Amino acid sequence: MDLNRPIILYMHAGSGNHGCEAIANSTVKLIAQKRQEASVDTHIPVIVVTNSVDEDRKYSLSHLEKEGLCRLVEDRHIDRDAIPHILYYVYRKLSGDRESFLRYKYKDAFALFKKLTADYKDVTPLAVSIGGDNYCYPEMVTDLILAHNVFRKRGFETVLWGCSIEPESLKDKELVKDLDSYSKIYARESITFNALIDAGISKDKLVLRKDPAFELGTSKVTVPKTFLPGKTVGVNLSPMVQNKEKVPGITIENYKNFIKYILGETDQNIALIPHVVWANNDDRGPLEELYLEFKNTNRVTLIEDAPAEELKGYISMCSFFVGARTHSTIAAYSSGVPTLVIGYSVKSRGIATDLFGTCDKYVLPVQELTEADEMIKAYKWIVTNNKSQ
Repeated sequence: MDLNRPIILYMHAGSGNHGCEAIANSTVKLIAQKRQEASVDTHIPVIVVTNSVDEDRKYSLSHLEKEGLCRLVEDRHIDRDAIPHILYYVYRKLSGDRESFLRYKYKDAFALFKKLTADYKDVTPLAVSIGGDNYCYPEMVTDLILAHNVFRKRGFETVLWGCSIEPESLKDKELVKDLDSYSKIYARESITFNALIDAGISKDKLVLRKDPAFELGTSKVTVPKTFLPGKTVGVNLSPMVQNKEKVPGITIENYKNFIKYILGETDQNIALIPHVVWANNDDRGPLEELYLEFKNTNRVTLIEDAPAEELKGYISMCSFFVGARTHSTIAAYSSGVPTLVIGYSVKSRGIATDLFGTCDKYVLPVQELTEADEMIKAYKWIVTNNKSQ
């Protein structure tokens, strides 16, 4: 990938999801590193287009912006702007121009890009879709395709970076056509990589590469008294995973039984670690429920919200980790912490398969949870059969 040119990173949802933060952080640093290794100016413009500048400036991307490694610009939110929303809706109805909403979305990004790249008129700029698992969500696919079209028509070379895609979704011919129009696709696990080949995407366009968040830095953190480094089991749970369970309440029941087992049968403590803190999808909700259940034991810690590198700092000091959020488990994997994933999609299966040769027993699909002790059984198996990560 030629990095000696202006770059836009788009489809970043904001750092309130610390997995999104980890991808954006690691990607910006990787661009700077590769440019430095190639003796290229590390300050050639890199623009991160985000759903929320306020979120990004609250966490680690603010430091990268201050260092001059990127510039942050927020999407225009047409649903929040009544008059443009009405005008664009009428225009789209009359013209059939489905991309108009997306052009509005990126209007400020294109204006900033034009301003910052006045000296780079003879190079083809690069647009990198960094949304990881965005293509796994059917409700997002239409806008992903339209956004991709907008960048291509603006003259950008386009790359899909660190993606996971459900193999079943590749039966959609419009989706495959869109994917085939990227110049490169970097799949973060082999299930997606092989599914793209099977769907007819040229192998020359495909690269199998680990998620960039495996390279996220680890910050030193000060832990509470109840967090015993090397003797604490880290726990992450998300409402998204709970919403995908088939047996109502089975997920939280498994977590409660697992924590009871750890506290009753081992000398380990528990650290409850959030990884997404969006108002409508906040890990702290179910984690606070677990904390209230066990706080009187004085062996359970609820970790506060923090930047991705700090959260990885806590996770790296755990003796074992159970995670529902993919990037919380990537933080554990990349720190050498034995990990059980409570998964729901191809990304968790694919990443585990590439690490261990199989996802069986390393990933518990939440849709398949039926018994209240499945997490305990998986924990025992991993502890007994732990492989180096």
